[in-house]
Amino acid sequence: MAVMAKTPGLGPVKSRLHPSLTAERATDLYRCFLLDRLDGVTALDGVEPVIAFTPPEGGPLLAAVAPPGFRLVAQRGRDLGERLSNLLSDLLQKGHHGAMAIDSDSPTLPMSYVADAAKQLETDATDVVVGPCEDGGYYLIGLSRPCPALFDGIPWSTDRVLGLTLDKARQQRLRTHLLPRWFDVDTEPDLQRLWAEMMAAGRGPRRTFSFVKQLFREGGSSAHPVPEPPPRRRVS
Repeated sequence: MAVMAKTPGLGPVKSRLHPSLTAERATDLYRCFLLDRLDGVTALDGVEPVIAFTPPEGGPLLAAVAPPGFRLVAQRGRDLGERLSNLLSDLLQKGHHGAMAIDSDSPTLPMSYVADAAKQLETDATDVVVGPCEDGGYYLIGLSRPCPALFDGIPWSTDRVLGLTLDKARQQRLRTHLLPRWFDVDTEPDLQRLWAEMMAAGRGPRRTFSFVKQLFREGGSSAHPVPEPPPRRRVS
């Protein structure tokens, strides 16, 4: 189980949030996302946790904050498709029955979805598991055997990623299991939704909840203030 990670502080992250948060605060938010994701993966049974990081020089910084038991692997490849394909193929070649890569941009994703993906790959009835994002991408992909063609020619960071990936899976006659849809946080409306849903639930991932609570209390950045979230509903 590999968490795809950009090392905070070694390059821009969450760039579509920079106009409303500033680059520094977007980096702080992403750091919360990432560390909360690592905690979530730590709690899963039966998976070997990995951080697949970029850029290559980011290893020492991540090693200093990673929970115990995580193995760090530098991503390699010219684009996201090559990096995913190389990563999953390498993990499978180490003898794992299945290999999964998960994003670090969907902080409230239920870990039960990830546990389900792992169980699916333990069977002989599934070749690929995909966790669809509402924006047309995916938050998780898992394989029971290497399949580089699944990642070839995909227009990454577009709403066509999921559809084209599923088309390729059908063309390769891969037995595919779809997980429930979830949302990732890339834009200001996504951030507003994240906060509204955490407020409605009264909880959220520890670091993310604390950081976003402070952010909304302050009204966002001075240039682009973030609106206050809707009030929580009382149960009568």
